[in-house]
Amino acid sequence: MDAAMMFMDCPEYMDKHGAVRCGLPAEVESRYTVRSSDGPLESAKIRCPRGHWFNGPVESLIWSKDHGAAVPRATGGDRQDAASLSARKARPE
Repeated sequence: MDAAMMFMDCPEYMDKHGAVRCGLPAEVESRYTVRSSDGPLESAKIRCPRGHWFNGPVESLIWSKDHGAAVPRATGGDRQDAASLSARKARPE
């Protein structure tokens, strides 16, 4: 049994102006799929060590460190899928 843990950067805003993000590694506690009119959405529940937690579509939980803002929601084939998330964020024990 492979017991690899997955992590994402915590997307929580740390100031009221939306300029500073938490960025600590947030553990993916569970993954699931949600139906939508555009097709199934890969979703996750994440929690960081500071106690921030989020529950929603993976594409809305991923943010760009380069711009300090959330990644805009993509449409069609440009959406990030769970496989690319796993490849970028999985850390073996």
